[in-house]
Amino acid sequence: MADEKDNRPPHRGIKKGLYVIPTLFTAANVAMGYLAILSSIRGFHLSATDPALAATYFNSAGLAIGLAILFDTVDGRVARATRTATEIGVQFDSLADVLTFGIAPTALIYAWAIAPTFAEGSFGHNLGVFLLFMYLMCGAFRLARFNLQATRPVKLIEGATKVDKKAFVGLPIPPAGGLLAALVHFAPAPLSSYGTDSSQSYTYALYALVAVLAISMVSTIRYTSMKTAGKGRQGFLLVLVLVAMAMGVWLYSRYALLIIAGLYVSHGLIWWVFRFIGSKLRPQTSS
Repeated sequence: MADEKDNRPPHRGIKKGLYVIPTLFTAANVAMGYLAILSSIRGFHLSATDPALAATYFNSAGLAIGLAILFDTVDGRVARATRTATEIGVQFDSLADVLTFGIAPTALIYAWAIAPTFAEGSFGHNLGVFLLFMYLMCGAFRLARFNLQATRPVKLIEGATKVDKKAFVGLPIPPAGGLLAALVHFAPAPLSSYGTDSSQSYTYALYALVAVLAISMVSTIRYTSMKTAGKGRQGFLLVLVLVAMAMGVWLYSRYALLIIAGLYVSHGLIWWVFRFIGSKLRPQTSS
């Protein structure tokens, strides 16, 4: 028995303990989504009687989703850095993302914009419920496709190429939910407090954004993954950018979070438009 104990690899217990660390960050992601939903419900209950207090709950829900993005980013990087990535970890992370960046933002947008603005059963209300459902379905499909790419990285369907680690195929659901949360954080007061005409106009504009986000998630538009950022000489520049972003969020979170989320969501669309125009302007070579 003594010889068997001596032959065991060193630090085996420490290695097993490392597997818990990414799971803790994923659990924190789930907790933020859970708290965001509770805050959204509480905010909706107060939206008609006390809009100012309701705004604090909506703001808390938006910030919780923003914190969840941080936890979601860290858990994957920790798993790769410690080489503790597992298949169950991938599935757990995706289930957490469905809750935090799928269900929680739809609950927040419904409680903040749709329900206080439109009467239940009206065209505006039903349209909003439908679009939020489509957003949720597209986000779930996007996560399912990502999991399939992670487990079958060579070919998904006939003719598909290897997965590019530098880019995501389609808009990831965390920045999609993050942009919706940043909007609420920017103006947390219920939209109904702006008056009937203004609130309805704002809500219809929000519907257009939700539709764009849903389509972007299931599209084949490429979005940078940032997984290779900071390698080589770019490391110092990346540190400066991250420090500037952190200071911006600390001092002007309302504006900084909205700008950061908006830039990430829009950069894939902008690159796609430029590539499309470039392909049309490129002279066709005759065979």
